[in-house]
Amino acid sequence: MADVADGDAYVELSREQWRDLRRNTPLTLTEEELEELRGIDDPIDLTEVTDVYLPLTRLLNLHFTGSRQRSAAVGAFLGESGDPLPYVLGIAGSVAVGKSTTARLLHTLLARWPEHPRVDLVTTDSFLHPNKVLEERGIMHRKGFPESYDRRALVRFVAEVKAGRPSVDAPVYSHLEYDIVPGAVQTVRRPDILIVEGLNVLQPAPPTALAVYDYFDFSIFVDARVEDIRGWYVDRFHKLRRTAFSDPKSYFKHIADLSHEEATAFAENVWRDINERNLVENIEPTRGRAGLILGKGPDHSVRHVRLRRT
Repeated sequence: MADVADGDAYVELSREQWRDLRRNTPLTLTEEELEELRGIDDPIDLTEVTDVYLPLTRLLNLHFTGSRQRSAAVGAFLGESGDPLPYVLGIAGSVAVGKSTTARLLHTLLARWPEHPRVDLVTTDSFLHPNKVLEERGIMHRKGFPESYDRRALVRFVAEVKAGRPSVDAPVYSHLEYDIVPGAVQTVRRPDILIVEGLNVLQPAPPTALAVYDYFDFSIFVDARVEDIRGWYVDRFHKLRRTAFSDPKSYFKHIADLSHEEATAFAENVWRDINERNLVENIEPTRGRAGLILGKGPDHSVRHVRLRRT
């Protein structure tokens, strides 16, 4: 039997219990495709996909179908007709916890269901204020904190997609250059499903305003112990130092020349002063707003799943 937690708000299932809910959902992903989707230092394999993500796509497909039926019922009551509105899925979690891999994986798997072949993925990094603005406001050191985002632009973008606009543009962020790319856009054209992935997507709105969360049909929080994420962050930092940071165009190219010890100290300081503070103060407190929580163990694999039942 599954365990019930948080005042019966969530039902908690072990990995084995969750795996059994896959039923007949087929595996439509190859090892080569998974390699392309896998993030740096993320050891996810096809067993993890089968045990964790196939049941999740089955749940999301059922939820998607139910949402379409409710929307059709409201439309019939109002005497309206037209194409169904997009389904919006939010994915939240800390830096280095693996939420980007989760988002890319779900983007691929969900697009292979016949019910929703058009799936788009947008990250909230695209709605960070440009570095110039962050520097002018004196908050460059708080990049990733809620105030570093253009919250109104993000909410407006998701609201327009959710309303069924034929096409909506989002800015583009370059992780290599660590900044918004001037003039570049990602155009979203009325998808069946829009996935919105980011650190703070479950943040509540200021009084009298709407949050991006208010437009979600479902949300997922990728969770792990702070000390585990810290280790993953430092390990990933070293791999980036040997790869992306060595690119002459990289914002962090100066880090590639640091010694292993210097780079470790730098990464640990960044984690402690920025990422851990943001996690503890802003990200982790929103976990209870998620429809589903993926709980990871020290080896990065999902150990249990908590599904909101209310």
